[in-house]
Amino acid sequence: MSGRTFAQKAIARAAGLPDAAVGQIVDVRPDLVLSHDNTAAIAAMFYRLGLKKVRDPDRLAITLDHAVPPPTPRHAQNHAEIRRFVAEQGIRNFFEAGRGICHQVLSEEALVLPGQMILGADSHTTHFGWMGAFGAGVGRSEVLALWATGEIWLRVPESIRIVLTGRLPPGVTTKDLCLRIFRDLGADGGLYRSVEFAGEGVRHLSIESRMGIANFMAEFGVKNAYLPPDDRVFDWLAPRRARRTGEPIEAVRERIAAGALYPDPDAPYEAEYVYRLEDLEPMVACPHSVDHVRPLREVAGTRIDMAFIGTCTNGRLEDIAAAAEILRGRRIAPGVRLLVIPASREVLEEALRRGFIQTLVEAGAMIGVPGCGPCMGNHMGIPAPGEVVISSGSRNFRGRMGTPDAEIYLASPAVVAASALRGVITDPREITSGNTDAPGAE
Repeated sequence: MSGRTFAQKAIARAAGLPDAAVGQIVDVRPDLVLSHDNTAAIAAMFYRLGLKKVRDPDRLAITLDHAVPPPTPRHAQNHAEIRRFVAEQGIRNFFEAGRGICHQVLSEEALVLPGQMILGADSHTTHFGWMGAFGAGVGRSEVLALWATGEIWLRVPESIRIVLTGRLPPGVTTKDLCLRIFRDLGADGGLYRSVEFAGEGVRHLSIESRMGIANFMAEFGVKNAYLPPDDRVFDWLAPRRARRTGEPIEAVRERIAAGALYPDPDAPYEAEYVYRLEDLEPMVACPHSVDHVRPLREVAGTRIDMAFIGTCTNGRLEDIAAAAEILRGRRIAPGVRLLVIPASREVLEEALRRGFIQTLVEAGAMIGVPGCGPCMGNHMGIPAPGEVVISSGSRNFRGRMGTPDAEIYLASPAVVAASALRGVITDPREITSGNTDAPGAE
Protein backbone atom coordinates (compact mmCIF):
# COMPACT_ATOMS: atom_id res chain seq x y z
CA MET A 1 0.00 0.00 0.00
CA SER A 2 1.34 3.44 -0.91
CA GLY A 3 1.80 6.14 1.67
CA ARG A 4 -0.99 8.37 2.87
CA THR A 5 -1.27 12.12 3.10
CA PHE A 6 -2.30 13.95 6.24
CA ALA A 7 -5.78 14.47 4.83
CA GLN A 8 -6.23 10.76 4.20
CA LYS A 9 -5.15 9.92 7.73
CA ALA A 10 -7.22 12.63 9.42
CA ILE A 11 -10.39 11.82 7.51
CA ALA A 12 -9.96 8.09 8.08
CA ARG A 13 -9.56 8.73 11.81
CA ALA A 14 -12.68 10.94 11.94
CA ALA A 15 -14.60 8.28 9.99
CA GLY A 16 -13.42 5.43 12.20
CA LEU A 17 -11.86 3.68 9.20
CA PRO A 18 -8.45 2.03 8.82
CA ASP A 19 -7.85 3.92 5.57
CA ALA A 20 -9.40 6.45 3.20
CA ALA A 21 -8.50 6.75 -0.46
CA VAL A 22 -8.24 10.03 -2.35
CA GLY A 23 -11.63 10.77 -3.91
CA GLN A 24 -13.48 8.46 -1.53
CA ILE A 25 -16.62 9.82 0.14
CA VAL A 26 -16.93 8.89 3.80
CA ASP A 27 -19.07 9.83 6.80
CA VAL A 28 -17.04 11.62 9.46
CA ARG A 29 -17.71 12.59 13.05
CA PRO A 30 -15.76 15.79 13.76
CA ASP A 31 -14.35 16.48 17.20
CA LEU A 32 -15.76 20.00 17.18
CA VAL A 33 -18.34 21.98 15.21
CA LEU A 34 -17.89 25.75 15.05
CA SER A 35 -20.37 28.55 14.42
CA HIS A 36 -20.45 32.24 15.30
CA ASP A 37 -22.99 35.07 14.77
CA ASN A 38 -24.52 32.93 12.03
CA THR A 39 -25.71 30.56 14.77
CA ALA A 40 -29.00 32.48 14.96
CA ALA A 41 -29.84 31.70 11.34
CA ILE A 42 -28.80 28.05 11.73
CA ALA A 43 -30.85 27.70 14.92
CA ALA A 44 -33.91 29.13 13.19
CA MET A 45 -33.61 26.46 10.47
CA PHE A 46 -33.01 23.82 13.16
CA TYR A 47 -36.26 24.64 14.94
CA ARG A 48 -38.24 25.07 11.70
CA LEU A 49 -37.42 21.47 10.86
CA GLY A 50 -39.02 20.42 14.14
CA LEU A 51 -35.72 19.47 15.76
CA LYS A 52 -35.50 19.90 19.52
CA LYS A 53 -32.03 19.00 20.81
CA VAL A 54 -28.59 18.97 19.25
CA ARG A 55 -26.94 15.56 19.11
CA ASP A 56 -23.86 16.35 21.19
CA PRO A 57 -23.70 19.84 22.77
CA ASP A 58 -20.18 19.26 24.07
CA ARG A 59 -18.93 19.01 20.47
CA LEU A 60 -20.29 22.46 19.63
CA ALA A 61 -18.41 25.74 20.02
CA ILE A 62 -20.10 29.09 19.48
CA THR A 63 -18.43 32.50 19.49
CA LEU A 64 -19.91 35.96 19.06
CA ASP A 65 -17.33 37.79 16.98
CA HIS A 66 -18.53 39.08 13.60
CA ALA A 67 -20.56 42.06 14.80
CA VAL A 68 -19.39 43.01 18.29
CA PRO A 69 -20.58 45.13 19.88
CA PRO A 70 -23.74 44.72 17.79
CA PRO A 71 -24.06 47.73 15.43
CA THR A 72 -27.81 47.44 14.77
CA PRO A 73 -30.93 46.21 16.57
CA ARG A 74 -31.01 43.24 14.20
CA HIS A 75 -27.49 42.21 15.18
CA ALA A 76 -28.36 42.63 18.86
CA GLN A 77 -31.44 40.46 18.36
CA ASN A 78 -29.30 37.78 16.70
CA HIS A 79 -27.01 37.74 19.71
CA ALA A 80 -29.96 37.47 22.09
CA GLU A 81 -31.35 34.54 20.10
CA ILE A 82 -27.96 32.82 20.19
CA ARG A 83 -27.71 33.21 23.96
CA ARG A 84 -31.15 31.62 24.33
CA PHE A 85 -30.18 28.75 22.03
CA VAL A 86 -26.97 28.16 23.98
CA ALA A 87 -28.89 28.03 27.26
CA GLU A 88 -31.62 25.77 25.87
CA GLN A 89 -29.12 23.33 24.39
CA GLY A 90 -26.68 23.28 27.30
CA ILE A 91 -23.73 24.33 25.15
CA ARG A 92 -20.74 24.91 27.42
CA ASN A 93 -18.26 26.08 24.79
CA PHE A 94 -19.84 29.49 24.34
CA PHE A 95 -17.73 32.64 24.12
CA GLU A 96 -19.37 36.01 24.55
CA ALA A 97 -18.93 39.17 22.53
CA GLY A 98 -15.52 40.63 23.28
CA ARG A 99 -13.73 37.32 23.84
CA GLY A 100 -12.41 37.45 20.30
CA ILE A 101 -12.48 35.86 16.87
CA CYS A 102 -13.61 32.25 16.83
CA HIS A 103 -10.46 30.72 15.34
CA GLN A 104 -8.13 32.55 17.70
CA VAL A 105 -10.31 31.87 20.74
CA LEU A 106 -10.72 28.14 20.10
CA SER A 107 -6.95 27.86 19.58
CA GLU A 108 -6.27 29.67 22.86
CA GLU A 109 -8.79 27.46 24.64
CA ALA A 110 -7.13 24.32 23.20
CA LEU A 111 -10.53 22.93 22.25
CA VAL A 112 -9.01 21.31 19.16
CA LEU A 113 -5.81 19.25 19.19
CA PRO A 114 -3.37 17.91 16.58
CA GLY A 115 -4.85 15.12 14.49
CA GLN A 116 -8.43 16.06 15.32
CA MET A 117 -11.11 17.43 13.01
CA ILE A 118 -13.05 20.69 13.30
CA LEU A 119 -15.72 21.71 10.81
CA GLY A 120 -17.10 25.22 10.99
CA ALA A 121 -19.60 27.60 9.43
CA ASP A 122 -16.75 29.92 8.52
CA SER A 123 -14.40 29.57 5.56
CA HIS A 124 -11.32 30.36 7.64
CA THR A 125 -11.72 27.18 9.70
CA THR A 126 -8.64 26.07 7.75
CA HIS A 127 -6.92 28.02 10.56
CA PHE A 128 -6.57 24.93 12.72
CA GLY A 129 -4.06 23.42 10.36
CA TRP A 130 -1.45 25.49 12.24
CA MET A 131 -1.40 22.75 14.89
CA GLY A 132 -1.80 19.83 12.52
CA ALA A 133 -5.58 19.53 12.91
CA PHE A 134 -7.98 19.05 10.00
CA GLY A 135 -10.02 22.24 9.81
CA ALA A 136 -12.52 22.93 7.05
CA GLY A 137 -15.30 25.40 6.42
CA VAL A 138 -18.77 24.08 5.61
CA GLY A 139 -22.12 25.70 4.91
CA ARG A 140 -24.89 26.52 7.34
CA SER A 141 -27.04 23.58 6.24
CA GLU A 142 -24.08 21.27 6.82
CA VAL A 143 -23.64 22.63 10.34
CA LEU A 144 -27.35 22.08 10.94
CA ALA A 145 -26.91 18.45 9.88
CA LEU A 146 -23.95 18.12 12.24
CA TRP A 147 -25.99 19.51 15.10
CA ALA A 148 -28.75 17.02 14.39
CA THR A 149 -26.74 13.88 13.65
CA GLY A 150 -23.14 14.49 14.69
CA GLU A 151 -21.97 13.28 11.28
CA ILE A 152 -21.55 14.46 7.71
CA TRP A 153 -19.94 13.18 4.54
CA LEU A 154 -16.64 14.45 3.17
CA ARG A 155 -14.76 13.68 0.01
CA VAL A 156 -11.08 12.90 0.63
CA PRO A 157 -9.24 15.70 -1.20
CA GLU A 158 -6.20 15.53 -3.42
CA SER A 159 -3.14 17.02 -1.75
CA ILE A 160 -0.55 19.63 -2.69
CA ARG A 161 2.79 19.77 -0.91
CA ILE A 162 4.55 23.08 -0.31
CA VAL A 163 8.09 22.75 1.00
CA LEU A 164 9.60 25.66 2.96
CA THR A 165 13.35 26.00 3.35
CA GLY A 166 15.51 28.53 5.18
CA ARG A 167 14.32 31.45 7.31
CA LEU A 168 12.33 34.58 6.66
CA PRO A 169 14.51 37.69 6.29
CA PRO A 170 13.87 40.78 8.45
CA GLY A 171 10.75 42.69 7.46
CA VAL A 172 9.21 39.70 5.67
CA THR A 173 6.40 37.61 7.15
CA THR A 174 4.30 34.56 6.40
CA LYS A 175 1.69 36.98 5.02
CA ASP A 176 4.18 37.74 2.26
CA LEU A 177 4.75 34.02 1.72
CA CYS A 178 1.03 33.41 1.26
CA LEU A 179 0.63 36.35 -1.10
CA ARG A 180 3.53 35.03 -3.16
CA ILE A 181 1.84 31.63 -3.36
CA PHE A 182 -1.41 33.24 -4.50
CA ARG A 183 0.44 35.22 -7.16
CA ASP A 184 2.25 32.15 -8.43
CA LEU A 185 -0.61 29.64 -8.36
CA GLY A 186 -3.79 31.74 -8.45
CA ALA A 187 -6.63 32.20 -5.97
CA ASP A 188 -8.15 28.87 -7.05
CA GLY A 189 -4.84 27.02 -7.18
CA GLY A 190 -5.69 24.95 -4.12
CA LEU A 191 -9.39 24.44 -4.85
CA TYR A 192 -10.72 21.58 -2.70
CA ARG A 193 -7.17 20.46 -2.03
CA SER A 194 -5.39 19.62 1.18
CA VAL A 195 -2.39 21.96 1.17
CA GLU A 196 0.30 20.33 3.28
CA PHE A 197 3.37 22.35 4.24
CA ALA A 198 6.67 20.63 4.93
CA GLY A 199 10.38 21.35 5.18
CA GLU A 200 12.80 22.60 7.79
CA GLY A 201 11.59 26.14 7.21
CA VAL A 202 8.41 25.36 9.18
CA ARG A 203 10.44 24.75 12.35
CA HIS A 204 11.68 28.34 12.36
CA LEU A 205 8.20 29.85 12.23
CA SER A 206 6.47 31.17 15.34
CA ILE A 207 3.13 29.74 16.42
CA GLU A 208 1.40 32.94 15.37
CA SER A 209 3.06 32.92 11.96
CA ARG A 210 1.86 29.36 11.43
CA MET A 211 -1.67 30.42 12.35
CA GLY A 212 -1.43 33.12 9.69
CA ILE A 213 -0.49 30.61 6.99
CA ALA A 214 -3.22 28.07 7.72
CA ASN A 215 -5.87 30.76 8.11
CA PHE A 216 -4.96 32.65 4.93
CA MET A 217 -4.95 29.45 2.87
CA ALA A 218 -8.75 29.72 2.81
CA GLU A 219 -8.20 32.36 0.11
CA PHE A 220 -6.36 29.72 -1.94
CA GLY A 221 -9.58 27.72 -2.21
CA VAL A 222 -8.31 24.83 -0.08
CA LYS A 223 -10.39 22.27 1.76
CA ASN A 224 -7.86 22.29 4.57
CA ALA A 225 -4.30 23.34 5.31
CA TYR A 226 -1.70 21.47 7.35
CA LEU A 227 1.58 22.31 9.05
CA PRO A 228 3.38 19.47 10.84
CA PRO A 229 3.12 19.91 14.62
CA ASP A 230 6.34 19.94 16.62
CA ASP A 231 7.53 20.55 20.20
CA ARG A 232 6.73 24.26 19.91
CA VAL A 233 3.10 23.40 19.14
CA PHE A 234 2.83 20.82 21.92
CA ASP A 235 4.38 23.22 24.46
CA TRP A 236 1.92 25.96 23.47
CA LEU A 237 -1.17 23.77 23.71
CA ALA A 238 -0.38 21.64 26.76
CA PRO A 239 -0.78 24.22 29.56
CA ARG A 240 -3.93 25.56 27.94
CA ARG A 241 -5.50 22.13 27.66
CA ALA A 242 -4.37 21.26 31.19
CA ARG A 243 -6.21 24.30 32.55
CA ARG A 244 -9.39 22.90 31.04
CA THR A 245 -8.94 19.33 32.27
CA GLY A 246 -7.11 19.85 35.57
CA GLU A 247 -4.51 17.22 34.59
CA PRO A 248 -0.72 17.56 34.95
CA ILE A 249 0.76 19.47 32.03
CA GLU A 250 3.31 16.78 31.14
CA ALA A 251 0.62 14.09 30.91
CA VAL A 252 -1.48 16.33 28.70
CA ARG A 253 1.49 17.18 26.52
CA GLU A 254 2.32 13.52 26.03
CA ARG A 255 -1.24 12.75 24.99
CA ILE A 256 -1.33 15.69 22.58
CA ALA A 257 1.91 14.60 20.91
CA ALA A 258 0.67 11.02 20.65
CA GLY A 259 -2.40 12.15 18.73
CA ALA A 260 -0.47 14.09 16.08
CA LEU A 261 -0.66 12.88 12.47
CA TYR A 262 2.05 13.17 9.83
CA PRO A 263 1.98 12.31 6.12
CA ASP A 264 4.01 9.32 5.01
CA PRO A 265 7.27 9.96 3.14
CA ASP A 266 5.81 8.35 0.02
CA ALA A 267 2.40 10.02 0.27
CA PRO A 268 0.84 10.81 -3.13
CA TYR A 269 0.81 14.52 -3.98
CA GLU A 270 -0.82 16.10 -6.99
CA ALA A 271 1.93 18.73 -7.11
CA GLU A 272 4.89 19.96 -5.09
CA TYR A 273 6.32 23.47 -4.81
CA VAL A 274 9.40 24.71 -3.00
CA TYR A 275 9.78 28.19 -1.48
CA ARG A 276 13.07 29.46 -0.12
CA LEU A 277 11.98 31.74 2.71
CA GLU A 278 15.18 33.78 2.57
CA ASP A 279 14.40 34.77 -1.02
CA LEU A 280 11.00 36.30 -0.24
CA GLU A 281 10.22 40.02 -0.15
CA PRO A 282 7.24 42.08 1.06
CA MET A 283 4.20 41.60 -1.18
CA VAL A 284 0.90 43.45 -1.59
CA ALA A 285 -2.43 42.22 -2.97
CA CYS A 286 -3.90 45.02 -5.08
CA PRO A 287 -7.61 45.69 -5.72
CA HIS A 288 -9.79 43.76 -6.25
CA SER A 289 -8.44 40.21 -5.97
CA VAL A 290 -6.33 38.36 -3.45
CA ASP A 291 -4.13 37.00 -6.24
CA HIS A 292 -3.60 40.41 -7.90
CA VAL A 293 -0.26 40.46 -6.09
CA ARG A 294 2.77 42.59 -6.78
CA PRO A 295 6.03 43.15 -4.90
CA LEU A 296 5.63 46.03 -2.48
CA ARG A 297 8.38 47.95 -4.28
CA GLU A 298 6.12 48.19 -7.35
CA VAL A 299 3.20 49.81 -5.48
CA ALA A 300 5.16 51.83 -2.92
CA GLY A 301 4.02 55.44 -2.80
CA THR A 302 0.33 54.71 -3.39
CA ARG A 303 -1.72 57.11 -1.28
CA ILE A 304 -3.94 55.64 1.47
CA ASP A 305 -6.80 57.00 3.57
CA MET A 306 -7.20 54.17 6.07
CA ALA A 307 -5.03 51.43 7.57
CA PHE A 308 -6.42 48.40 9.38
CA ILE A 309 -4.55 45.84 11.48
CA GLY A 310 -6.60 42.89 12.72
CA THR A 311 -8.81 39.96 11.58
CA CYS A 312 -8.38 36.23 12.06
CA THR A 313 -5.48 36.32 9.64
CA ASN A 314 -3.33 38.98 11.30
CA GLY A 315 -4.65 40.29 14.62
CA ARG A 316 -2.30 38.43 16.92
CA LEU A 317 0.26 39.66 19.42
CA GLU A 318 3.26 39.52 17.09
CA ASP A 319 1.28 41.52 14.53
CA ILE A 320 0.47 44.23 17.07
CA ALA A 321 4.06 44.16 18.31
CA ALA A 322 5.36 44.75 14.78
CA ALA A 323 3.10 47.76 14.39
CA ALA A 324 4.08 49.16 17.79
CA GLU A 325 7.76 48.81 16.96
CA ILE A 326 7.35 50.87 13.80
CA LEU A 327 5.15 53.53 15.40
CA ARG A 328 6.92 53.93 18.75
CA GLY A 329 7.62 57.63 19.32
CA ARG A 330 5.91 58.62 16.07
CA ARG A 331 2.55 59.87 14.81
CA ILE A 332 0.58 58.52 11.89
CA ALA A 333 0.36 60.75 8.84
CA PRO A 334 -2.20 63.59 8.80
CA GLY A 335 -5.40 62.57 7.05
CA VAL A 336 -4.85 58.85 7.69
CA ARG A 337 -6.92 56.70 10.06
CA LEU A 338 -5.31 53.67 11.70
CA LEU A 339 -7.58 51.06 13.27
CA VAL A 340 -6.13 48.19 15.32
CA ILE A 341 -8.36 45.36 16.54
CA PRO A 342 -6.78 42.50 18.53
CA ALA A 343 -7.95 39.03 17.55
CA SER A 344 -8.85 38.14 21.14
CA ARG A 345 -9.11 39.46 24.67
CA GLU A 346 -6.01 37.44 25.55
CA VAL A 347 -4.08 39.25 22.81
CA LEU A 348 -5.43 42.61 23.98
CA GLU A 349 -4.50 41.96 27.61
CA GLU A 350 -0.95 40.95 26.71
CA ALA A 351 -0.58 43.91 24.35
CA LEU A 352 -1.67 46.17 27.22
CA ARG A 353 0.82 44.58 29.62
CA ARG A 354 3.67 45.06 27.16
CA GLY A 355 2.78 48.66 26.41
CA PHE A 356 1.95 48.06 22.74
CA ILE A 357 -1.54 49.53 23.03
CA GLN A 358 -0.28 52.70 24.68
CA THR A 359 2.31 53.09 21.93
CA LEU A 360 -0.33 52.70 19.23
CA VAL A 361 -2.79 55.08 20.88
CA GLU A 362 -0.06 57.69 21.32
CA ALA A 363 0.71 57.30 17.61
CA GLY A 364 -2.91 58.16 16.81
CA ALA A 365 -4.42 54.69 16.36
CA MET A 366 -7.98 53.71 17.28
CA ILE A 367 -8.31 50.43 19.22
CA GLY A 368 -11.35 48.23 18.67
CA VAL A 369 -13.12 45.52 20.65
CA PRO A 370 -11.64 42.06 19.94
CA GLY A 371 -13.55 40.62 17.01
CA CYS A 372 -13.76 40.75 13.24
CA GLY A 373 -14.30 44.50 13.04
CA PRO A 374 -14.73 45.98 9.54
CA CYS A 375 -13.34 42.92 7.72
CA MET A 376 -16.75 41.93 6.36
CA GLY A 377 -18.18 45.44 6.21
CA ASN A 378 -20.44 45.32 9.25
CA HIS A 379 -19.09 48.27 11.23
CA MET A 380 -16.11 49.70 13.14
CA GLY A 381 -14.24 51.31 10.28
CA ILE A 382 -16.06 51.10 6.96
CA PRO A 383 -14.29 53.21 4.33
CA ALA A 384 -16.02 55.99 2.38
CA PRO A 385 -16.58 55.70 -1.39
CA GLY A 386 -13.38 56.39 -3.29
CA GLU A 387 -11.12 55.82 -0.29
CA VAL A 388 -8.03 53.62 -0.32
CA VAL A 389 -7.48 51.10 2.47
CA ILE A 390 -4.44 49.02 3.32
CA SER A 391 -5.43 46.08 5.49
CA SER A 392 -3.87 43.06 7.15
CA GLY A 393 -7.09 41.18 6.46
CA SER A 394 -7.68 38.28 4.12
CA ARG A 395 -10.01 39.61 1.41
CA ASN A 396 -10.05 42.62 -0.87
CA PHE A 397 -12.79 41.92 -3.40
CA ARG A 398 -15.00 44.85 -4.30
CA GLY A 399 -17.34 45.71 -1.43
CA ARG A 400 -15.68 43.39 1.08
CA MET A 401 -15.37 46.13 3.72
CA GLY A 402 -18.88 47.41 3.03
CA THR A 403 -18.11 50.01 0.34
CA PRO A 404 -18.09 48.86 -3.30
CA ASP A 405 -16.25 51.97 -4.46
CA ALA A 406 -13.35 51.65 -2.00
CA GLU A 407 -10.02 50.12 -2.97
CA ILE A 408 -8.48 47.58 -0.59
CA TYR A 409 -4.83 46.55 -0.57
CA LEU A 410 -3.70 43.58 1.54
CA ALA A 411 -0.33 43.43 3.24
CA SER A 412 1.43 42.38 6.42
CA PRO A 413 0.81 44.33 9.66
CA ALA A 414 4.30 45.83 9.42
CA VAL A 415 3.55 47.20 5.95
CA VAL A 416 0.19 48.52 7.16
CA ALA A 417 1.81 50.32 10.08
CA ALA A 418 4.59 51.81 7.96
CA SER A 419 2.03 52.97 5.42
CA ALA A 420 -0.06 54.63 8.14
CA LEU A 421 3.06 56.44 9.29
CA ARG A 422 3.91 57.82 5.85
CA GLY A 423 0.42 58.13 4.36
CA VAL A 424 1.46 56.06 1.34
CA ILE A 425 2.21 52.37 0.91
CA THR A 426 5.64 51.98 2.48
CA ASP A 427 8.23 49.25 2.97
CA PRO A 428 8.66 48.83 6.76
CA ARG A 429 12.35 48.15 6.23
CA GLU A 430 12.72 51.84 5.38
CA ILE A 431 11.61 52.81 8.88
CA THR A 432 14.44 52.94 11.40
CA SER A 433 13.26 51.55 14.73
CA GLY A 434 12.93 54.15 17.46
CA ASN A 435 13.95 57.07 15.23
CA THR A 436 11.91 59.86 16.80
CA ASP A 437 13.33 62.35 14.32
CA ALA A 438 11.48 60.67 11.48
CA PRO A 439 8.81 62.65 9.62
CA GLY A 440 5.61 62.79 11.66
CA ALA A 441 7.40 62.02 14.94
CA GLU A 442 6.42 63.82 18.11
